[in-house]
Order: sequence, then structure tokens, then C-alpha cells
Amino acid sequence: MEINKHIDWLQDFYEERGWYKLSSEIRMNFLIEEVGELSRAIRAIELGRHHPGEATLTEVDKMDNLKEELSDVMDQVFIICRKYDLNPEDLFTYGENKINKRWHRDEGENHV
Repeated sequence: MEINKHIDWLQDFYEERGWYKLSSEIRMNFLIEEVGELSRAIRAIELGRHHPGEATLTEVDKMDNLKEELSDVMDQVFIICRKYDLNPEDLFTYGENKINKRWHRDEGENHV
């Protein structure tokens, strides 16, 4: 699926429920919540999670949870982008340019 098609679908979904009109400050709280859930998913993979009352997850379940939480984080970022009329695809180029400038990398160089 193309990113912008997904964001169109996501915006429609949020608008149908009245969630799209929420302020960016509230949206940031949702993003922070999702980042916390992503952190928990990564911890379960990297360190394990031995918490009373929680079922032990299989490796497949852990990876599924990681995908779920990553997608939740991305959706919050996508909604913020839409609110500020930013194209997420433009952010990829922006980020690459920032890193190249910061690390004095010329285009085409491979610094592995």
C-alpha cells in the first residue's frame, strides 16, 4: 500500500469517529502512549517480559506485537503530518539530507 493512500484511509477512519479534530497536543499524548507500548514490545523481544498476570508470548506473537505497535506509532505520526500538511515521503529526503550534512557525507559515498 502506498503511504498517501493509507493516510487518506486513516484520516477518513479518524474523521468518522471524531478523532481527527483533536488537537496536536492531544495527538502527541497518543503518540507518547504508543511509543511506550512499542518500548514494551521491544523489551519483550530483547529482554523478555516476566510480569504476573501476563501470558507468555511466543516469538511469533512478540513479532506480531512489534508490528502492531510500530504501525500505531507510524499512524500517529502520519496524522500529525496530515494536520500540518506535510508529506511523510518528503521527510525521508529531509532526514537523509540532515544526516549527510551533519556527518559531512557526500552523496554516493558509502560509510559503513
